Amino acid sequence: MNDMTQRKFPKITEEGLDDLRKRIGVKIEKTVEPWCYEATRDNIRHYAHGIGDDNPLWCDPDYARQTKYGDIIGLPSFLFATNRIISGYVGGLPGVHAMWSGSDWNWHKTITRNMEFRTEAVLKDLVEHETRFAGRAVQQIYHVDFYDAKTGDLVADADSWCFRTDRDQARENGTKYTDAKAKGRRTWTDDELNEYYKYYEREEIRGADTRYWGDVNEGDKLPTMVKGPMTATGFIAYAQGWGGLYIRANKLAWQLQQKHPSAGPKNRFGIPDCPERVHWEEEFALEVGAPGAYDYGPERASWLTQHVTNWMGDDGVLRGAKCQVRRHNPEGDVILINGSVSRKFEENGRALLEIEQRAEQQDGELSAIGSAVVELPRR
Repeated sequence: MNDMTQRKFPKITEEGLDDLRKRIGVKIEKTVEPWCYEATRDNIRHYAHGIGDDNPLWCDPDYARQTKYGDIIGLPSFLFATNRIISGYVGGLPGVHAMWSGSDWNWHKTITRNMEFRTEAVLKDLVEHETRFAGRAVQQIYHVDFYDAKTGDLVADADSWCFRTDRDQARENGTKYTDAKAKGRRTWTDDELNEYYKYYEREEIRGADTRYWGDVNEGDKLPTMVKGPMTATGFIAYAQGWGGLYIRANKLAWQLQQKHPSAGPKNRFGIPDCPERVHWEEEFALEVGAPGAYDYGPERASWLTQHVTNWMGDDGVLRGAKCQVRRHNPEGDVILINGSVSRKFEENGRALLEIEQRAEQQDGELSAIGSAVVELPRR
C-alpha cells in the first residue's frame, strides 16, 4: 500500500452538519464566479459540443436564422455553466467528498443569443441516508433561480443535490462497486465498438420537421441515444464547455487553495491539485471509492435533455426535466438512453407530454433515470 492509498480524508461530523443546518433557507449572498455570464455563440456551442450535441439550432447561425427564433438559442442544459452551485459547488463539510447526484429543472423562457444571467441560490435541505457506496451520506439540496439580467424575467429554476460521503469509508468498506472492481475494466474490440457507433450514424435531430402534439401517443418510444465509450478526454471536453468547479491554473489555483485548503488535495508529486481530478485521474478516483475515473453528473443530466431535444424538434419547448444519477460511469462504459411517452395532457392552454427516461450501461446496470415535460405545437 503506497502513501496515496494510506491518506485519510476529513469525515462528516455533527459539528459540520450543525453548521450546515444553520444555512438552510438563507440566501447565499456571495457565490463563486460562474463559467459563463452570457449565452454567446461560442459559449453555447462549446457547451453543446462538450456533451456531443451538434444540433444546428444551437451551433449553426445560418440554420437557426431560418427558424422561428431567427438566431441560435441556448440548449436548456447550458444554464449549468451559469451557476456553479447548481453544478455541485457545495458549502460546508470541508474536505468531505461531494458527488453530484441529480437535478429538477423548470424552464420559463427561451435562452436567446447573448442573454446575460443573474442567479440566486439557497441551501434548501439536508437529508441523511445510508448508502452502499459509503455508508452514512448526507444529501445536500440547493435551489437556484436564473434571471435574465437585463429584463429581470425568470428564465428557469432548479433544484440540484450532491451526496456528501466519507471517502475512506467508500474506499475501504463500500460495497456498491465490489462486483465491478472484481470483474475489472472492459477492453473493446473494433467489432464491438462498431455496434455502438451505429447508433451515432442513426442519431436523428428532428430539427425543422415539426413534431405535432396530435401525432404523438402515449407509449411512443424515443430512439435510443448512445454516449461513449467513456474516456477521460470526453470528461475533459465537457469541463471545457461547462467550466468545472475547481479547475484553476497557477496563481488562480493557489488563491483558491489559500482560501479553501480542502480544495487542494495533494497529487502524487506532493502538489495541491483540484479534487475534480477524480474525473480524469484513475488513481485518485479509486481513493474516493469510485470504480475509476468517471463522468460528471451535470454532463449526464445534459445527455438526458439532449435525448429529448433531438426528438422534439425546433418547434418543441422543453418545460421541465429531472435526472437522478444512480452510479458512476467510469472510463470504458457505454451508456444507452431510452425513453417513452408516459402521459399526454393539456394544462393552461399548453399541449404537453411527459417522457420517462432510463439510462443503462452496456451490461444493463442502471446509470440514471429521468423524466421530461415537453410542449409541442398543435396542427
